[in-house]
Amino acid sequence: MTRKRLARATLAIVGTVSALGLVACSARPKSNGAAATSASAPHSGPEVAVIDLSGGAPEIEPAGFLGVPVHRASFDRLLHAVKEIGDDKDVKGVFVRFGDASIGIARAEEIGDLLAHVRETKPVYCQGNGFTNATIYAAARACSKIYVSPAGGVEAIGIAAQVVYFHKLLTEELHVTVDFLQVGKFKGAEEPFTRDGPSDEARASLLGALGDLRSSWLLGVKKGRTQDGAADAVEDGPYSPSAAKARGLIDEIAYADETLDALKKATGAVREETLFGAGAAEKDDDLGDVIRMLAGSHGGTAPIALIRATGSIAMSGGNSLLGGTSGITEKEMSRLLARCEKDDGIKAVVLRVDSPGGSALASDLIWHEMRKVHAKKPIVVSMGDLAASGGYYISSAANVIFAEPTSIVGSIGVVGGKIAFGNALEKIGVHSETFPARDAPGAASRAAYESALTDWDDATKARVLESMTGVYELFLARVAEGRATTPDKIAPFAEGRIFSGAQAKDHGLVDELGGLRDAIVKARALARLPADAAVSVLSSKSGLLDVLDTATGDGDDESHAAASATASGVAGIVGHVAPDLAPFVVSLAALEQGEQTLTALPYALLVR
Repeated sequence: MTRKRLARATLAIVGTVSALGLVACSARPKSNGAAATSASAPHSGPEVAVIDLSGGAPEIEPAGFLGVPVHRASFDRLLHAVKEIGDDKDVKGVFVRFGDASIGIARAEEIGDLLAHVRETKPVYCQGNGFTNATIYAAARACSKIYVSPAGGVEAIGIAAQVVYFHKLLTEELHVTVDFLQVGKFKGAEEPFTRDGPSDEARASLLGALGDLRSSWLLGVKKGRTQDGAADAVEDGPYSPSAAKARGLIDEIAYADETLDALKKATGAVREETLFGAGAAEKDDDLGDVIRMLAGSHGGTAPIALIRATGSIAMSGGNSLLGGTSGITEKEMSRLLARCEKDDGIKAVVLRVDSPGGSALASDLIWHEMRKVHAKKPIVVSMGDLAASGGYYISSAANVIFAEPTSIVGSIGVVGGKIAFGNALEKIGVHSETFPARDAPGAASRAAYESALTDWDDATKARVLESMTGVYELFLARVAEGRATTPDKIAPFAEGRIFSGAQAKDHGLVDELGGLRDAIVKARALARLPADAAVSVLSSKSGLLDVLDTATGDGDDESHAAASATASGVAGIVGHVAPDLAPFVVSLAALEQGEQTLTALPYALLVR
């Protein structure tokens, strides 16, 4: 197909989608909430605002067909919805439906704090089918009353981390050669492959962060649940509804509709409106969103630009016709940051980071683009559940860094290596031979050092370690520059150590404890903007246009395919088999794209 014919085909597709979008948008009735579906439902008078967290509060909306967001339910939209509640005098109470939500603990902390402010002036009733460590934490802080379904429960079980070690399986059973190196004695990312248990340094780093995270978690529960024994019981579940009620962790046992009815009766509300989550009223500009996404346009410029940096960091990402680019890619992040730098209408940038790291090269390139923005206008980072290794690398370029006390921060270190299957193949009768063009000792090992068929010899390991050490020193220098200090002041808190957000603040790795809302307030202040200055979310183009970019020669087809197969395929398989390991696998995915040096978190550390 020629370029002209491709362009015509593209126009035909866009025209068809726009027409379908017009029909869908004009035909779909607006919803005023779960129970406001009857024709007789009132449209005025005192109301209950509904926050539906049953689908979670992801940093980025799930992408649907052509990359168009499906639920319009991202974390930053939640912040906006809660602000609307606080400002609306018609809202007499808030109903929060947790369902079976799985929410990261740092986001749960910010949700709890946000709604705790609303709770001071309006009752907040919460209901869940089951509560986890994180959601009971949010509910304890946020809710005037907590309800749980009769067949549900409270899985408040305390906090722990698990690390799986594959060394014996790989080397003794499968005869696979494992060559991994690290810079930073606390890093530990290679230990699942090179040891049968943790080193003393890795154990100390992990337990230190977990201990401080536990302290923040318990303190949050105690603030919200003052009933006798509640704080002591929160680590000894799981509990049935009746047992949780007896211990003061919940107030009542009831279904969601019964909880909503109880709140309406208590407040005198005659209607409800869902402001976030399933059933939320769609905006009139749905079709405009579709057209702007298809055209690669982001609409008007707001003075505050919010960029979401979520997922593993890679040079390029996989694209799908039915979805969008996943993770943090250097290509897209640099494009968004360059726009912020050049657009005079953008006065400040907020970067929301939730990442375990990944490619060292991509992290440094993004850091460079952030510093270019920093030279012209304020840039503030808000850390979510995780801003570690490469995630912290890019964060260090900001003017100000915010983290929740329960965020996982740091892991300033470098890991790299490969797994070679040559010996394993020999065991089943498959032999590989390397033929170097140069006739010299070690030439074969050096020329094939990226091959999964051959081991590293000592000379190659030394070269790789030399390169990794250079990246580690650069990492320290980048952090020191961003934090306006010197590498020797950062070094004691580096070498791969991880910290809670509270510990990171004590060590000077972050500036303030707070969430996304606080970061936006700070950005406005730094840019000398009014308190109500608008915020717009900058996002990448739709999945369709990214695919067309690749088809027309914009980008490296092979690297896009490799990234897609690795990030989507491997993570997808792991996500189904062992979901808690998926973040760890994805953060190391760049190894399969030919990179040997990573700034990646050593653990799949999730608190739910």
